[in-house]
This record gives sequence, C-alpha cells and structure tokens, in this order.
Amino acid sequence: MESIQVFVKHQGKRHEVELDPSSTGETFKFQLYSLTGVEPERQKILVKGGQLKDETDLSTLGAKPGQTFMMMGTPSSGAAALERPKEKMKFMEDMTEAEAARSEGATPAGLVNLGNTCYMNSTLQTLRCVPELQEELQKYSASSSSSGPDLSQFRIGGNSLDLTSALRDLYKQMSETQDGFPPMIFLNALRTAFPQFAQKSKTGNGYAQQDAEEAWSQIVSQLRQKLQIKDTTSNEAEAPSRSTADVSFIDKYLSGRFESVLECDEVEAREGGEEPVRGEDVFLKLDCHISKDTNHLRDGILAGLEEKIEKKSGVLDRDAVYTKKSRIARLPKYLTVHFVRFFWKREAQKKAKIMRKVTFSHELDVVEFCTETLRKQLVPVRDKVREIRKEEEDVTRARKRQKVAHKQEEDRQRELKAEGPADEKKLVKDKQAENKDGDAEMADAVYKTDAEYDAERAASILAAKQELYSLINPELAKDEGANKSGLYELRGLVTHQGASADSGHYTSYVKKQGPIDAKTGRRKEEDGKWWWFNDDKVSEVEAEKIETLSGGGESHSALILLYRAIDLPSAEEVKQ
Repeated sequence: MESIQVFVKHQGKRHEVELDPSSTGETFKFQLYSLTGVEPERQKILVKGGQLKDETDLSTLGAKPGQTFMMMGTPSSGAAALERPKEKMKFMEDMTEAEAARSEGATPAGLVNLGNTCYMNSTLQTLRCVPELQEELQKYSASSSSSGPDLSQFRIGGNSLDLTSALRDLYKQMSETQDGFPPMIFLNALRTAFPQFAQKSKTGNGYAQQDAEEAWSQIVSQLRQKLQIKDTTSNEAEAPSRSTADVSFIDKYLSGRFESVLECDEVEAREGGEEPVRGEDVFLKLDCHISKDTNHLRDGILAGLEEKIEKKSGVLDRDAVYTKKSRIARLPKYLTVHFVRFFWKREAQKKAKIMRKVTFSHELDVVEFCTETLRKQLVPVRDKVREIRKEEEDVTRARKRQKVAHKQEEDRQRELKAEGPADEKKLVKDKQAENKDGDAEMADAVYKTDAEYDAERAASILAAKQELYSLINPELAKDEGANKSGLYELRGLVTHQGASADSGHYTSYVKKQGPIDAKTGRRKEEDGKWWWFNDDKVSEVEAEKIETLSGGGESHSALILLYRAIDLPSAEEVKQ
C-alpha cells in the first residue's frame, strides 16, 4: 500500500508525516519521536474511537491524504529534544586543504629539503612549537623599506625578503597544508640576511651543509631585533607610560639573565686589593659543555656556568687567569639548551663531533643554577608542585587498591551465599573475628563510588591550585614571560646524525599538543606522543624514542633542546 501524507499538530506546530497503512501505531509513534523528541510511551495520539495504540494496524484508521491528527505529550526531563545541529557537519572530502590541515588529528606540514637545508628545516619546526611566537608573528608588519613583492599567491613561502616577514608567511602557509612545503622565500631571506648560509659546497655541486645551532642563533637574534610586542606586564599604577611599552618578543619569552662574578685566581692579586668584578649578561641559550666527565645534562650546564679567562691584572701588572662564575637571575618561559658537540679540528680543518652519550630528562629542574635571591622565590612553588604530584599519585594508588578490595569482598560474599545459609553464618563469624583482631575499619569499610571520588578530586585540585597560586612570588607573577617554578618540560629538540657539523643530517622532534576543545577553546589532555620531522617526511613516535637521542655514536643525537616552563594555575582558575 502507498504511503499517505498526513499532518500531526503538537504544541502549536504542524508536522508533515508519511503514514504507511501497512505499518503499526508503534512505527508511527517513532516517526513522531524523531520530529518532536517526545518518547513513544509519552505520546497520546487522538484517533477516531480514542487513542492510538502500539499494536493498532494503521490501515484500520481509514486515514485520508491531508488529514490532521492531534498529539499530546512532552519529552521526559532527562531526554533532550531532538533538533538539527547548529553547524552543518562537514566531511573530510568536503573540506578545503586549509580546513583539513586545521582539523583534529591532522598531520603537520613537513619542509622540503632544497639541497642541504635540513639544518634550517629542523630549526624552523622546533621554533614553530612556541604558540606565542606564531601568534605574535601574525601581528607583525615589516617597514615599507624592507618589504618586497607579494609572492604569497604563488605559494612559495613568503611575501618579502625580510626574515621575520618570511617566517610569518611560512608558518601561515604551513598551517594550511599537510604536505611537504618548499621554504624557498625564507631560505632566500636567510641567505640574504646571513651570507654564511649561502656558502657553496666544496664539491662545487649546490650549497654546503650548515650548523643548525648557528642557524638557530641567527634566526633568534633577527627575531629579537625585529619582533617587537606590547609589554602589558608593567605595573600601570607605578608607571602608566610604560604599561604598553614595546619589548622584544625574544627578550620576554626566550631570554634569561646571568649575574656573574669575575675574580683573579691568584692570591697575590686578591691580597693586593683587587676586587671581584660583578656584572650582568643576557643569555638566549644555556650551553651544555661536554667533557670526559659529562654524563648528564646537569653536569654540562654546571660546567658552562664557570669559565676561565686570561686577561691583564691591574694589580699584578701582567696577564693572569680569572674565573668567571655565573648564576641565573631570570628564567625565561622557554629555555634553549645547546649541547656543545662540535669543535674545530685543526688537522682535519672541519668541525668534528663529540660522540659522548649525555643523557637528558623530559623535565628539567634548574633551581640549583640560579642566584640565591631567585632560588628563594622558586623553591616554595617547585616543592609544592612536587608535593601535589605525590598526593595525586597516592590518591590514585589508594583508589585502585580500594577497587580491588571491594571486588574481592563482593566475590567472597557471592561465593558464600551460593553455598547456602551455613556459609553465610561463617561469613558473619569471620567478620566478628576481624573486628576482634582490630580490623574493624577494613571490615566495615565504606566504598566510594566513582562520582564521589571525582567530586572529591575536583575539590582537592581546586584547593591545591589555590594554595599553589598563593605561593607564586608577586614580582615573578608580574613577569608574564618568566618561569615561576624553576621546572621545565621538554617540548622540542633538534638532532644531528653524522660525524661533523658540515655533513650528516639534521631532524627535529616536537611534542604533540592536545586538540583544542571546540566548546571551551582550551586544549585537551596530551597523549604523550611526538612528531618526528625528517624534512618533508612527518611521522608519529612514542615518548620512549626521545630517550634514545642522548648520543654515543654517529646516530641521531640531541643538539638543541627547547624546554617550556611547566603550567601553573592562573588567577581565573583559582576562583571559586
């Protein structure tokens, strides 16, 4: 039988429905459920002779085309009314290349090797993991004197030979594709700004391989000079004119400050009245010097904070050896660490590589490298972070133990009840014996539900955040681009494979960020995996892979590490 078009009036709305005379009242009710959200059991459909029942044969209604039925009923309180999605669902095949590249689960773009440019590619991929850098680059506008022709329409990497503009455009175009991208314009800008990277190969074929650390340093120094941002961290009450002063992005987020003491090693100079010279220096990276005694990153950093200098002593009136000891007075949010693996080998006339294995951790504690003043500001926060982590681990373990004990108790009771009344009496006696032995607390334990645990955990986390926030030093809190705990987490690294800086191959690893929650705009929890950028080849690797990059041979070993300050609660997060 052919379907009949009828109408159903419900709460002032008129719904058009296809009634199939060969079906039943139950089928018709489910059709209306899809239109109104009212569950079939809560529907009252008025037909000739009373209400429509589930088992009613619709052919007996004698319905005519255009006939109108009345329906009463509302959705249950726990049921959400069915409605059209606010946003049209978009399938991958319907997305543009840029939309697909920004979707959850997309693979980030690699960079095409344009002839011994892996040193540059790995540097750019690692720097790209700084979200604040990408955000500020989008606001950057070069002066008219430095701008060039707009070539972005040709999708070849940028719109000027200004290095910062080229980097801005390159990152933007990388965000719009999942394919390997040729960074030609940026490479030209780099070679224009720093001709050393335009050096030709000794074989006469193409360009020479370069040192990734030198590329990193030159790019960062150029950004330090060009990328100026508004500094909103100054105290407006104290200095209104400085509240929105321009400051270098690099100085704010990637540079630290040393306080140093330079003193002559010879007792004769000190007895002669020569005073130690105190000074301050800005640093953009910490060097990890590698010797036969260096086994861990900490050893190399400590060695790098002390150096010997030969200079003329005014008291001795001759050259003497001085020791310069430095300590960190300001920690940046992003800390760059450089493994000094390359040195100039005179007999070979090239930069040779130190192969020694030097381990490093995913989390770095730098408090011991700081001045006494800064240390006092960092220690309370650092120690509280560790205390909270330990408490969370203890709670998680206790919860697991409770679940196991609860299950064992349920299984035991189930088995005894299955055996009969005699065994139930035995269960009662056993409990009484436990009570006498002092185990009443375990015997009468109250097992919490997951919901109760989650509620307690949420309250505990809020209290911990409030306490942690209260420990942050007020002076450090004003410095948005500083580390306030002394703890860092590893976010990216550049690796080198080979025996010298002028040969071999560079790649980079960047930790995956959690996807952005469309509702809250915040990032979800990370899965702990990493992206491996091998020029235009991009693959996902486990965290354990990073632990194999400590060196010990010609295989891939870490050259540059990029750490980020661990997250601390903000003022908004600690509000009730």
